[in-house]
Amino acid sequence: MLTCIIIDDEPLAREVLADFIDRREDMTLLDRFSNAFEAQAFLSANPADVIFLDIEMPEMSGIELLKSLSQAPVTVFTTAFRDYALEGFELGVIDFLLKPFSYERFKLAADRVKEFLLLRSDDAFLEEKETGAGFIFVKSGVNRIRLAMSDITHIQGLKDYAIIHAAAKKIVVKGSVKSVHQMFPSEKFIRTHKSFVVAKDKVRRIERNRIIIGENEIPIGRNYRAEVEQKIIRS
Repeated sequence: MLTCIIIDDEPLAREVLADFIDRREDMTLLDRFSNAFEAQAFLSANPADVIFLDIEMPEMSGIELLKSLSQAPVTVFTTAFRDYALEGFELGVIDFLLKPFSYERFKLAADRVKEFLLLRSDDAFLEEKETGAGFIFVKSGVNRIRLAMSDITHIQGLKDYAIIHAAAKKIVVKGSVKSVHQMFPSEKFIRTHKSFVVAKDKVRRIERNRIIIGENEIPIGRNYRAEVEQKIIRS
C-alpha cells in the first residue's frame, strides 16, 4: 500500500487527485495541503511514499519545497506548465503530470512510482563489465542478471538510483546516472539531460526539447542540446 499526500493550492486539483488515488486499491491518501509550509511540517514528522506536488504556489513553490526536504518521498509534479519538466527531472522527480490530466495518465504515473519502489527494494547494483562485452551483469542479492546492451532503451537517474529501461523489463540499481553511464559504451549511449541517458539506435522521434521512446518522454537539457544534435540528429 503506497501512502500519498497531495500538495496543491487549487481546491479542484486536490479533489481530482484525491478521487484518482481513491480509485486504486494499492494507494491511500494520508492528507492533502493547500500550501507548501503545512506540507513541509507534516513531512518532517510523517513519512510518505509519494507526493503529488504542484509547482506554482504562493510563498513557497513546489520546487522550493522539494529542495528543502533532506529525504523527499518519490515525487510526481502536477502542473499546468510544461516548461518545468526539465527542472523537475533534475531534482529527481519520477514523473510529470501536465494539467488537466486523465485518470489513465495518472495511473501510468502511479504505476511508475510503485514499480520503482518495488525494484529499489531489490538492492541491486551493476558489476564492472568486460571491455568490449555486449552485456552487463546486475547483482541483486545472490542473483546475477545478464543484461544485453542491445535491449536497453534509456536510463533515468533518481538521486542515488538509476532506472535502466530495457525492452522487456526495468531494473533499478544503486548509483548516480553519471556513474552508471560510465559503464556503458559512449559510442552507443549519449547523455541528453542531467538525469537521462539514451541508446542512440533506439531514438525514432525528437520533438523540440524531448525524445520520444515508446510511452517515455526523455528531456533534452540545454547543456546537452549541441551533443544531441551532433551525435543523433546529424549522425
